[in-house]
Amino acid sequence: MKSIIKHTFLSLIAVLFFSCNQKWGSSDLKQEYRKKIVMKTNYGTLILELYNETPLHRDNFIKHVNNNSYDSLLFHRVVNKFIIQGGAPESREAKPNELLGARDLPYVIEPEFNADLFHKKGALAAAESGGLDKTSHGMQFYIVQGKINSVSRLDRIQKYKNEDIAKAFFTNDTTKRVLIDSINYYESEENSDRYNKLMDSILNIAMGNKDFKTYSIPKAHKEVYKSIGGAPFLDQSYTVFGEVIEGLNVIDSIASVATNSDDRPLKDVRILSVKFIK
Repeated sequence: MKSIIKHTFLSLIAVLFFSCNQKWGSSDLKQEYRKKIVMKTNYGTLILELYNETPLHRDNFIKHVNNNSYDSLLFHRVVNKFIIQGGAPESREAKPNELLGARDLPYVIEPEFNADLFHKKGALAAAESGGLDKTSHGMQFYIVQGKINSVSRLDRIQKYKNEDIAKAFFTNDTTKRVLIDSINYYESEENSDRYNKLMDSILNIAMGNKDFKTYSIPKAHKEVYKSIGGAPFLDQSYTVFGEVIEGLNVIDSIASVATNSDDRPLKDVRILSVKFIK
C-alpha cells in the first residue's frame, strides 16, 4: 500500500513539474515558432521573421508568400534614412518613372498596434491604406532603415506625438472647434510658427483633462533608437508585424540608390523571390 501511495505521489509531482515546464515554455512560443522568410532582391538577401502578436497581418503576408504574390515586384518607394517600401501589385510590369503605390488590393486589414512592437531599424510594417481608421493595405509593406536618434530628438518626437493625440482628443469637441480649425488652417498655409504655438496650446489644454492619456516612448525602445536607429515617429500609427533578422546591410544598400522626385529608384530594385525557411 505504501509503495502504491509513494508511486502515485511521485507521478503527481512529475505531472506537475512537466505542466509547469510546459506553461513556462508557452510564454516563449511567440518567438520560438515565428515564421521565417527569405526575401531575395537584386541588391542582396533579407531574412525576415513574422510576429505572432499581429495575427491578421502575419496571416495576410503568409498568404501572399504562399501565392508567390511578391515575386518580381519592386521596392517602388525608397527614402534614405527612412524606409524602403514595396509590394505594389502594379509594379511587376511597371514602365520607367511610372508613379507606383496608388493602387492595392480591394481590401484592408484592421490595425494591430502593440506597445512592444516598434519601428526600429529592420522593422517590417504595413503601408497604411489612407483612411482615418489606420487600416493597412492588403499587399504593400515597408522596411525601416531610419537613423540614429539623439535624446533631444526623441523628446521632440514624443512631444509632437502628444500634440497630435491632443488634437485628435478634441476633434469632436465643439468648444474647441475654432482652435482645431485654426490649427488646420495654419498647417495648410505652412505657417509653422503659428501652427506650433497653437499645437502647444492644445497640448496644454489636454494635459489639464483627467481623461487625456499622454504617450511616452518606452525606455527600452529609446535605447534601441539611440543605438541602431529607426523611425520612432511612426510608432502606434502603422502596424509593425515583423523584422529583418539578417541583412540590415542590404536595407542600407537599397536605401542609398538614386531616386526620382517621387522617391522611385531610377534603377529598378526588384524582389526576386519570397520563400519560407523550413
